[in-house]
Amino acid sequence: MTSERPLAPLIDTHCHLDFPDYDADRDAVVQRSLDAGIVYLITIGSSLERSRRAVSLAQSYTCVYAAVGVHPHDADGTGPGSVDAVRELAGNPKVKAIGEIGLDYFKHYSDPKNQMPLFVALAALAKDMDLPIVVHSRNAGDDTLKVLRGLLPLKAVVHCFSGDKLFLDACLELGFYVSFTCNVTYKKAQALRDTARGVPLERLMLETDAPYLSPEGFRGQRNEPRQVRFVAETIARIKGIDPETVAAATTANAKAFFNLP
Repeated sequence: MTSERPLAPLIDTHCHLDFPDYDADRDAVVQRSLDAGIVYLITIGSSLERSRRAVSLAQSYTCVYAAVGVHPHDADGTGPGSVDAVRELAGNPKVKAIGEIGLDYFKHYSDPKNQMPLFVALAALAKDMDLPIVVHSRNAGDDTLKVLRGLLPLKAVVHCFSGDKLFLDACLELGFYVSFTCNVTYKKAQALRDTARGVPLERLMLETDAPYLSPEGFRGQRNEPRQVRFVAETIARIKGIDPETVAAATTANAKAFFNLP
């Protein structure tokens, strides 16, 4: 892998600091991120309880902001008051987006018949509250686009992008952002790198999805937000540009998208 030298300031736009993986050393994880030049971390809610914890963490750390929502994996267990609960959480000033929300037709943890109305309701909530959306879409590109097109104009980022070129082109045409995680560094991820090469810098953001998807050389270990720099360096290499350029552009994108200071 590359050196430990800090790049220009970076933002990890998608991590899960509330997960128990960090319970033993969360303060140290945040400090290591700051030491590595990561100026902001967006901790993402994936259920009502995790969204509450995300908000609490955002209030505890100056550099941490939150997104709140319900992941499609949890759609089967979502009650009628869930959207109102997310609305209440989203009123906190450190909440900068609704997410992650969306559709997942890959793992089948929840019935698509339950995923769809939840996604529609939470996406509509984001539009109503003038907040951007952090979208999870796996093997569900057509339905994801159908929902989002019905709510335009809308600010959205498709996180941990894994779709094909048709899905990418549609997202870009609609004005959405896409973000890539540390899996873009994997030896067998050439197709993903080819996809990332085609994303204009002005529509690109970086993330770790930590504690998941540690970069090549660290696989099998817990991921941390500080390792978002590996994504920046990989994107720079495949685009043939300086890592500082990637860092500056993606940080500017994230600040504008999440309305960060």
